[in-house]
Amino acid sequence: MSYDSGSITSSNHSRRDPHQNQRGRMNYPQMLSPGSLGPNDLMTDDELVSISVRDLNRTLKMKGLTRDEIIRMKQRRRTLKNRGYAASCRVKRIEQRDILDTDKVIEQSDIETMVNNNQALKDEVDALQAQYEALRKFAIQKKIDIPYGL
Repeated sequence: MSYDSGSITSSNHSRRDPHQNQRGRMNYPQMLSPGSLGPNDLMTDDELVSISVRDLNRTLKMKGLTRDEIIRMKQRRRTLKNRGYAASCRVKRIEQRDILDTDKVIEQSDIETMVNNNQALKDEVDALQAQYEALRKFAIQKKIDIPYGL
């Protein structure tokens, strides 16, 4: 680090790319100069997304674009690709949600069926216990020996 005019600066700032800000992130030009090619003048968005990086670099170099124009085209390509990925994720998420909603309805139906079956079994157990008690009382009343454990 060196001290210039009372401020601290890093020596590697002087070697920084002119398109990078202080944090090393790229500063992309917002406007192209008049008369220069716009991103849509060279190729369509579909072509820009589908072309390979190698072919894009070759095409941009052959067209004689400036460094700023090349950066802008590459930024446009990345933006379009990200947009495509985001749209794909949205569709996948919606489809997955539909599947999960369907599974939820099926599971709720299965739970309702199990609750009904469980209640039917409880009713049957209660009826059998009542029948057992009635038989046990009858056996006691008629002095019939009941084996131990019944």
